[in-house]
Amino acid sequence: MEIEEKKTDLLSTFNFRHATKEFDPVKKISDENFQFILEAGRLSPSSGGNEPWRFVIAQSEELRRELAPLVYGAMRSLPTSSHFVILLARKGLTYEAPYLIQHQTQVKGVPVEVYESMKQAYVQFYKDLHLDTERALLDWSSKQTYLAMANMMTAAAHIGIDSCPIEGFDMDAVNALLDKKGLLGDDEFGLSVMTAFGYRSRMPARSKTRRPMEDLVQFV
Repeated sequence: MEIEEKKTDLLSTFNFRHATKEFDPVKKISDENFQFILEAGRLSPSSGGNEPWRFVIAQSEELRRELAPLVYGAMRSLPTSSHFVILLARKGLTYEAPYLIQHQTQVKGVPVEVYESMKQAYVQFYKDLHLDTERALLDWSSKQTYLAMANMMTAAAHIGIDSCPIEGFDMDAVNALLDKKGLLGDDEFGLSVMTAFGYRSRMPARSKTRRPMEDLVQFV
């Protein structure tokens, strides 16, 4: 495929995607296609390549029923979506965090001595970004889950599957429910954002609207 065709193809994907509030409850995403969507999330970029996320797929009727009164932003999408993804953000990713040490030295293959030599750079990085509280660290991880979510939604749109990002929920209540279900590990994760996937039940009422480029971009 030539570069112009690639650009047209990708922009068509972005134009296809819209925030689908209600899905066709009968039409389901195949396992193969959903694995493709998840792979787009898994391959997403993250700060330091630390992958500070976990994807919980809420497919059981029981979990969806318990979530329903807590997720007011998904009143129509939760019960009708084919797949409903809860993105969790990893807590406490300091230089000394066991997960970070294991991830850098075992998953990414950084020699232990090299990792240890990076301590001062990490300290400065955390200082510059004001990552000095548990909340700040969780917010930092949560920001990165949005990269994975965006890539998953784009991958879905690329193969004709709809999605809707969801932030309208009772954070404390959902975290408590997920903790009760044993889905947050040993207080390792916190809720970040949710995404519903499926097939639209109707066409959008209007075409995509965006501000003009000149309102958004400034070359200096």
